[in-house]
Amino acid sequence: MGKLLDSVDARALRFAVGFPVVLAAAFVYCAFLLRPDLPEPLAVQWTDSGGAAFAPFGAYVGAGAAGIIVSGWLVLLQAAPLSRPVLMRRIMMGAGLFLSLFITSALAAGLIGQTGLADARQSHVDMTVLALGSGAAVSLGVTMAMVYKADRQWSPDDDRALQVAIARELDPDLARDSIRLWVHARSSVFVMIAIASLFPAALIAVVVPWLGILLVILALLGAAFLFARVRADRRGLKVLLAGVVPVMDVPAGAISDASAADVRAADYGGWGYRHHGGTAAMLVGSGPAVVVSKTDGQRLAVSGGSQASAARLAEVLTRVAARARGGGPPPPDVRNP
Repeated sequence: MGKLLDSVDARALRFAVGFPVVLAAAFVYCAFLLRPDLPEPLAVQWTDSGGAAFAPFGAYVGAGAAGIIVSGWLVLLQAAPLSRPVLMRRIMMGAGLFLSLFITSALAAGLIGQTGLADARQSHVDMTVLALGSGAAVSLGVTMAMVYKADRQWSPDDDRALQVAIARELDPDLARDSIRLWVHARSSVFVMIAIASLFPAALIAVVVPWLGILLVILALLGAAFLFARVRADRRGLKVLLAGVVPVMDVPAGAISDASAADVRAADYGGWGYRHHGGTAAMLVGSGPAVVVSKTDGQRLAVSGGSQASAARLAEVLTRVAARARGGGPPPPDVRNP
């Protein structure tokens, strides 16, 4: 539900839902004020020969109110999603307001044209009411389209960005104690996976389509396991497999030492996430990595991308670990947007 609300303009959504309902309620109230002066049944359609189609008062008012609400919702709700183009949202907001007011004006003109008559066959649509109401609907619709601010409003991302900015202003070293990076295997590895899976899958799919599709899915999952997002800050070290699955979460206070080194993936059990005994590793290949020693004696190894990024990652982890052990102020609970 939270993701859905983040994808729409909350103020526009409230207006789109509430305005047609309030307008329909006002129409029903005014219709009941006029009821003593209206014939029964009411005319709903007139012909050139003087005939008319009739409907009971309740049906006329109920169907009219439902038409106001449904037509307003159908158009106004198109202005709520933030993914829509700004111009389209402004047009939909103006068009929805116009349509709701125009339908209300037409229904009111039909009622006013029948007031004071004993027989609805003698009635007609009051053109003055229809003209005044239609003119107001057009002008208000154009005004709404021009003044409606469809740009993205303040969002939770803005709140987080503001918190980060305040925290960095209060603590200039906060940015220096944070690093985020993606690590992945070499491109040749993904080419090898593609060759070893897509070609056999194409041949197998001729005979057993579902088996070929399954082979492709397994290849994609295998490739995803060779991606990782590494995040280090004053809270500690966190590693997300494929950028989604958390496999390592080490508090800063649990780190005793961190150093950059060139490692062989085979020494830690191979590529991907490995855990054996007291050693855990998330390596996307052999090469630059950061080896972390924990206060409980366990060790971690994480790919560091390039030598420079691995050295900086080790530096940040060493600094935040020393800060945590030294009893410094707790880190602010904010995340970069």
